[in-house]
This record gives sequence, structure tokens and C-alpha cells, in this order.
Amino acid sequence: MVAVTRDAPRTGGDSSAEGRVEFRPLEREMRESFIDYSMSVIVQRALPDARDGLKPVHRRILHAMAEKRLTPGGHYQKSATVVGDVLGRYHPHGDSAVYDAMVRMAQDFSLRYPLVDGQGNFGSLDGDSAAAYRYTEVRMTPAAVEMLSDLEKDTVGMRPNFDGRLEEPEVLPARLPNLLLNGSDGIAVGMATKIPPHNAGELLRAVDRLIEAPDIEVDELLELIPGPDFPTGGYIWGKKGIESAYRTGRGRIEMRARLHVEEGKFGKSSLVVTELPYQVNKARVIGQITNLARLGGTDAITNLRDESDRDGVRLVIELKRDADPAKILELLFRKTQLRCTFGVIMLALVDGAPRELDLRAVLNIWIGHRLEVIRRAAAFDLANASARRHVVEALLKALDTLDEVIAVIRGSRTPASARPKLQRLLGIDAAQADAILAMRLASLTGLEKRKLQEELAELDRRIKFLSAIVRDETVRRERLRAEIAELTEAYQDPRRTQILDGEKPQRLQRGAAEESRLVMLTRQGMIKAQPHASGAGAHGALPGAYALSKRPGDFVLSALACRSFGSLLAVSARGTAYALPLSDLPAATRSSRGRHMDSYLEVAAGDEIVSVMPVDKFEEGRWLVTASRRGQVKRTSLADYENARTGGIIGASVPRGDEIVSVFISSGGEDLVFFSRLGHIVRFAEDSVRPTGRTAGGVRAMRIEAGNAVVAALPSRPSGELVLLTSKGWGRAVQLESIRRLQRGAKGVRGLANTKRTGILAGVVNTADSGQVAWEFSDGTLGTTALPASGTGSASGVRMIEPPAGHWVEAAWPLRSLVSGSLEGNSPDPDDDPGGDSSTQQGLLELEGR
Repeated sequence: MVAVTRDAPRTGGDSSAEGRVEFRPLEREMRESFIDYSMSVIVQRALPDARDGLKPVHRRILHAMAEKRLTPGGHYQKSATVVGDVLGRYHPHGDSAVYDAMVRMAQDFSLRYPLVDGQGNFGSLDGDSAAAYRYTEVRMTPAAVEMLSDLEKDTVGMRPNFDGRLEEPEVLPARLPNLLLNGSDGIAVGMATKIPPHNAGELLRAVDRLIEAPDIEVDELLELIPGPDFPTGGYIWGKKGIESAYRTGRGRIEMRARLHVEEGKFGKSSLVVTELPYQVNKARVIGQITNLARLGGTDAITNLRDESDRDGVRLVIELKRDADPAKILELLFRKTQLRCTFGVIMLALVDGAPRELDLRAVLNIWIGHRLEVIRRAAAFDLANASARRHVVEALLKALDTLDEVIAVIRGSRTPASARPKLQRLLGIDAAQADAILAMRLASLTGLEKRKLQEELAELDRRIKFLSAIVRDETVRRERLRAEIAELTEAYQDPRRTQILDGEKPQRLQRGAAEESRLVMLTRQGMIKAQPHASGAGAHGALPGAYALSKRPGDFVLSALACRSFGSLLAVSARGTAYALPLSDLPAATRSSRGRHMDSYLEVAAGDEIVSVMPVDKFEEGRWLVTASRRGQVKRTSLADYENARTGGIIGASVPRGDEIVSVFISSGGEDLVFFSRLGHIVRFAEDSVRPTGRTAGGVRAMRIEAGNAVVAALPSRPSGELVLLTSKGWGRAVQLESIRRLQRGAKGVRGLANTKRTGILAGVVNTADSGQVAWEFSDGTLGTTALPASGTGSASGVRMIEPPAGHWVEAAWPLRSLVSGSLEGNSPDPDDDPGGDSSTQQGLLELEGR
């Protein structure tokens, strides 16, 4: 037994402890006291709230900064001042606890979207501590302002602070889903939480989809949120751990550093680390690699240099001449933190109690919180609007009986005595009477009366709008979706962490980051990559293309100048999207014939690649446009294809009986031009095509009747003109400006006036792309001609080639004898390629089977 003294209220004047001492079993007292202590740690310190993703200390820091108006674009204030305010007003703990939390909120390598904008030394990836709070300064970031938005509108509950003098919010309004956006980390008593950060664009699109379709399958959410996006970048190895975490709330995610191989002098190679796994200390990694080399773990490492600067991480691991970089990399992954595991535990407070959540539950909790915040904000605004309408009605009544009102006021000794008289005269209440007594003389003019009438009409409209939000959850959901669209536009950014296929060995990228490569593809799917300087000869000819064109019936269809660290994005006729890292293509010579695309991409039987495009970065602000045979068009953010792989992902939903015919990347502000088999052309604004998700279908671009089909689709370009090529070998040049803009979904204007004479449309070529045409005939043979001169804009055009007897043109393609695009600072020098003369150009055009 143990005697426990309770703080029971005393009765009378008795100061004795009798009645306040309770004898209890020791084990019971320890159990209950430990539970109380545990819950205090869990709720007040260690676990975030599932609604705003913040712990009390972070919430109090942001609230204190908002009270001091430390907004973005405003002035900074010493961290010591903010820490002092938080300690004195809201957080009765040590100053180091507050400052350490503030420092982490300012570190761009700790939070994906920092909430504090720090000025000064806030630590580093090497584990260096931040400067003392008397030296650093802080203010809020735009993301922090979103977390506090509408706090003044009674949107969340308030509670007394530790001494009852002030009030603090129980939770923030949180316009951003911060729990998954920035993640969380904490150890409580008997439990812990570890939630990774995510990409804002992916997260907000998933939330929007969940609001639109609450019964959405988890698999579709996994398509929209492929995995965490760490602020330090790097790789995630495999998706099993991600899927486990999103489905169950627990999972193990393997993280790896981003490395590449650079070739040095005398045949020596170096492994270069440019991105580290999340929360890995760079100085510790350097120590681990140093110890590995010194203690005999490997003798292949000859030197280690830390060339990191403010622009990023760069660790250079020099190797012996005969060392195998791939084997050394595997050793480093085993022995150092270049590979480590992030153990996901999605534990957060729900209604004040800890709860383990899956992905759908986390998103639904935030959605429910935001719907309640929107309702309360609308109710607050509705009350203010109703109160103002109440006053405006009284002012208008007073202006209608102005002489009587003035007489009453002049006949009263004090405002207090005038108030009841006005109430009786106008039939109004005390608040309305006070508003009349506070009127200025300028308010008695006719102009002011008209302004009041306009204000009353506007208040009526606003009250109707706010009442709908308060009453109808459907309206609130639409309001939230509009809010999410606004946030997506403001906060979406390219993904930093790349997710790799865990079933295949990691490939090492080679070469310097700025090395350029020339990638050539043929009509039959052969591909090769060679150094840019060796591929372009005199006058832009492609000596390396000749070897690719030596297969019967084949020719170079595309010649693309690319970065060695970029990717090739390929889309098939069935809508499957593939991404092939350029580092996977072996370096080729001018004489090599390359390999077939099927050697790199897992294209399904019966499907074929329609288009291949170089992509340096899968970034927001650029769009992938797909056009189908039946006249459908789809526009999707290029960033949605970042997780494309060689095995393919859904790039567009294509109905049975339809297929993709054209794919291209657009900047978003162009016109789209569609061409049909019967010679119709539709030009319309790209903005009229609403952006959709990667797995969605398209909308109508062109009305297609029976017997007709889309042959090609192109973006509008300021340079070059379009040449329409027909099945009977005719060509007609058309200026883009002559094609009037129509509404999306129209049948189109006539581009070929007499298809009986010229044949149906077989292809479209832009003269800016090529000066030559490759004709594919129905018997499998090929022919080449030059494009017609500008001015062949008659109804039929000119005869360009005569098909073989009894056959027709199946398709017509631009013959790529020039490099498509260029790399600034990497223009080829004719002197670099002694073989690049006019004879090589002629060799390219002499196609077998002509």
C-alpha cells in the first residue's frame, strides 16, 4: 500500500491532511500514473493531429508568428523573440524544444515544403547545428500562411493556454494536407510515428479525385500517388513497401542514393553521389566510406572528395583503373547509408486518441476537417453579412424618412434618449438605431443612397451563396475542389524522388550531366544513341543514320538531340506509356546498326509504338497531348508520366476499336490541328481541352463520320508550312494562318477538295521538320521526294510521286535528314566529322526497295 496526497478542497478552517490522504495499492497507482503520463506525452508532444499534421509545439510556433504578422514578403524577426513569445504565451517547456522544432520547420532538406523561412545558419546535411537563436531570423512561408488561413473566422475550436490568460487553437484550418505533405516523426511512450513527405501536385490531385468519387479504389489512389517524394531526392527501390504502407499504415521503403559514373583520365572511373537518402547525415556517410577503404573492406577506392556546395551534394569516389563500378556500388549499398530503410508507421491523433491509418483514412480525415472549416467560415461570413444587411436596411429606412429622423435627433438631449424614439419611429432595434445615430452628413446625399441600395443587393447575393455552403455538403465539396485546384496551381512542382523497379538491378548512369547524345529511330523500330558531335556532320547531315537505313524498307524517322541523363517517353497505339532512360542505351558508333526498341521496352504483342519524345524532366507546366483515330484528344500534365517504366504504364484509356495516332509534348498555349482521311482540318485552341489524369479517356476533338478517321494531329508552330500528302502521291502546301480556328468537336474545313483525283490523306509534314518525304507504298516498297515549293496551295496541289502500278501510298513521313531540335552550347562542328559530306547525305536518301 502507498499513501497518496490529493489536492482536495479544504472544508472550513481545518488545515489538517485528514480526508486528503488516500491509501492505494502501489501497482494500481503506478499503472494509472504511468497511463496519465503516457497520454500526456502522446497528445502534447510526440504525435501529430491527423487533421493538420502538426504537433502542439509546431502549431504554437505558427500561431505566435501569425500574431506577430511575420508574413511572407514582410520583415524577418529574431528567432529569440519568437521563441520567447511561444514560451511565455503558449508552450511551457524548454527553449531548446521550441527552437529545435522551429529549425526543422525551416530546413529544406527536412521538410518537403518548409513552413518557416529562415535567414541565417539553420544547420546542414552534415548534421551541423543551427546557429543560436539570437543570430537567426524567421518569418512564415506561403505554405504556413495556408495552414493558418481563415483562423480568425472561428473555423476551429479554441482552448485556454497553460495559465488561462489567452486562447490557442486546438487545430489549424490547414488548407494543405500537411500530414502527408511534410510527413512527421515522433516517439511516444510505447508507440511511434514515422510518416514520409509527399509531392503536393500528386497529393492534391488524389484528394480531388477522392472528393469526386468517395468510393474510389485504393489502386487508383496508388496510381495518383506513386509514393513518397523526399526533399533530398534519391531513389525508392521497389513499390512493395509503398503499397503496404498505403494499404495498411505500415511498410518498409528502401531508399537509395542517386549516383552516376564519370570517366576520368587514364581510364579511371569515379562514382559520383549527387543525392542522399532522406535523413541521412552526409558526414557519417563520408566516414563510413573512409573506414571501408582504410580497414580493408575494399582496395578499389583510391580517393574520396566532398565537392558539395550550396547548389547540392557531390561526393566523388575515385576508383582504381580496373575496378568494376557496379560491384563497388553494391558494396557501398551493403556497408554504408547510401542505402537505408524508411519504416513507415502512419500513426496520428484522431479525436484525441492515437490511431494507425491507411492512405484513404488519412485523406478522408483531412477532407472532413476542411469541409467543416469551410462550413464554419461560411457561417461566420454569413453572420457578418446578415448583420450588415440588417444595418443597411435601417439606413435606407432613415433616408426615406429623413426629415422625421432629423427632427427626432435634434429634439433629443443625448444619443441615448434619441435611440428609443428612433426605434418607435422606424420600427427598428437598438443596433439599427445606433447605426443611424452614427451616420455622417455625407451619407444623406442621393449618391450615398444609391450605394447603399447596391450594397444591399450584393449582400443578398452573398447571403444566398453563403447559406448554400452552410446547408449543402455538395456545395461545400465543390468549394473544396475549387480550393484544391487553386492550391495545385500554386504548389505543384516536379517530383524529386524517382521510384525504381525493384525487380531489376539498378543501372548506373554514365557520363557528365551535360553530355549530349544523338538518338536515332527508324520506321521499323531500330534505335541507337551516339555522341552528339559524332552524329552530325557537315550541313546537318547524319552520317550515323546510314547504317540504320540499310535494312530493306527502313529509314530514319526521328533524330533527337538529348541529354544523357534524360529519358525517351514512348506511347503506343493502345495508349501504353513507356520511359527508357537514355543511360540504358549503349554508346554506339556511326557504323553500328543499333537494336530494336523491343530489346528495351516490353511492348505487348499486336501493339506498336506511335511516337517517341525526349524528356529531360517530367515537369509541371508541360503537357502530353494524344490524338486518337476516332477524333478524341487528351491533355495530361507531363509530370504524371514520371513513373513510366520500360514495362509500361497506362498513358491513356483507349476504347475498343480506337487507337492512338499522334502524340506530342506541348507548352499549353498553342493551337491543335487535326487532319482526317477525307481531307478535313480542324484547328482549335489547346485551352479548350480540359487537363485530365493519366488514366482518363479523351474528349472529342473532331467529328468523325463513317468511313473517315484521323490521320495526324500537330501543334501549331510559327515557322514552316504544312504539306498534305495523299494516297495517290499528291502534295498540297497549306499555310497554317489560312486555316481558320473552329470550336473543338467540329467536322472541319476542307483541306483536299477532290479526293477522287488526289486520293485520301496519307500523311502531313511540316516543312520546318524536313525537306524530304519518305513514301510507304502498299506493296512494302519505299520512295523519297523533296517537298513541294511554297505556293502549291491550289485545291489539288501537285503530283509528287507515282505509286507502283496497282498500289497506293499507305503512309507518308518526314525524312529526318536534320537533327530535330538542338542543345544550346552543343552545336556540332563540321570539322569533328570528316565523313560528313554531301555523299553521306545522298547515301541516306538512297533507300533500298525504292
